[in-house]
Amino acid sequence: MQSFLKLLRWTVGILFIFSGLIKANDPLGLSYKMQEFFDVLGLSFFSDYTLIFSIGMNVLEIVAGIALIIKFPYKQTLWLLLGLIVFFTFLTGYALFSGKIKTCGCFGDCIPLTPKTSFIKDIVLFVSIVILLFNHKKVKSKIKPWLGFFILTVASFGVVYGQYYVQNHLPIIDCLPYKVGNDINEKMKTPPGAVPDSVSIQMEFIKEGKSYYFDANHFPENFDASYVYKNRREVVVRKGNGLKAAIDDFALETLHKVDSTKEILGQTIPYVLVFTGKVTAEVPWKNLLAQLHQKHTLIYIVTADKSGALQLLSKENILIGDITMIKTAARVWPTIFVMNGSVIMQKQSYLDFLKK
Repeated sequence: MQSFLKLLRWTVGILFIFSGLIKANDPLGLSYKMQEFFDVLGLSFFSDYTLIFSIGMNVLEIVAGIALIIKFPYKQTLWLLLGLIVFFTFLTGYALFSGKIKTCGCFGDCIPLTPKTSFIKDIVLFVSIVILLFNHKKVKSKIKPWLGFFILTVASFGVVYGQYYVQNHLPIIDCLPYKVGNDINEKMKTPPGAVPDSVSIQMEFIKEGKSYYFDANHFPENFDASYVYKNRREVVVRKGNGLKAAIDDFALETLHKVDSTKEILGQTIPYVLVFTGKVTAEVPWKNLLAQLHQKHTLIYIVTADKSGALQLLSKENILIGDITMIKTAARVWPTIFVMNGSVIMQKQSYLDFLKK
């Protein structure tokens, strides 16, 4: 029994540490996933605090996993882990049974899990923690309290600092489709065997205070001017197999809304894309662009902030991109991409570039 409990304790502890470390590598990615959950649950007022929640959650997972392995404080750690896994099981269960969330973000973008896999994982972890909790008296901690506090304190500060570091210098392990060496054009191609969702467009009409929905082929025989058009919606008639292009939202437009994606990615000489969701005076743009122009001929600013770009960067080549795409491509704003055609040759935070 002791061997079984030890194996179970180490397995649960390592899983929590691994899960926390993967997400701590990219805390912004987890914060974006939290925003998605809050939006779906109608709790959008929490969205401004998701980065703090993300950092705290990662610290909690890693430190709790370490505490479980060193068995200090053992019973309290088990209760903490039980609370965490109940919370995680609710989230993955909601994602699975509601169908509104496609991935739970349990292991970040490095190991994307389906809601079903995530839910099963959490159920197994829940049962394992309950077993450990019922048998906690059979496990004795031999570590001295001062040493236990020291280990957990160092681990906490280490995880916090690590997350601060990657928010300024990009994730240590880049698991996103915009990592160095990837070809954006190739990543935008639909994979073989992909079956998209079959969607029906339904129109909403109001008649005598009631809503009626019809698609283009099923209008009622008595349809007349008494039906007042209100809205339209997409209804999934048949689910696809979930396969889709790794990048499905990459588009670059000029300030006059001309699509220039193909033109930019098709250039035959190296160029630079500077991704930034917002353009603010907090970034030393003058110094950054001066150094960029010393090394590169073609430089484009890709942003979702048209007004900010016109105010601070009016003399530069400005391209407008979707904010979600920019968040995925650049975890630090701004992030510099050195491109050769559609291939990403280099990628670095502006802070790292300025240090050179």
